[in-house]
Amino acid sequence: MNDLIKERLREEIRHSKLSTVEIAARVGISSEMVTQYCTTKKLPSLETFAALCKVLDVSADYMLGLKDY
Repeated sequence: MNDLIKERLREEIRHSKLSTVEIAARVGISSEMVTQYCTTKKLPSLETFAALCKVLDVSADYMLGLKDY
């Protein structure tokens, strides 16, 4: 499941046309953390995950693999 979350996060960042710096600023985290969430085993806290979903305008169910778009 972690790999799916990371894959979908990377995909949604690409589709958003926002930079990691812009996303990070809107969420209230560093751009390095956004990159880590996409490339390492580190996952965001629930609060950060919800904020990422909101900024990227994507459902948490989709990001978690519970629903296909």
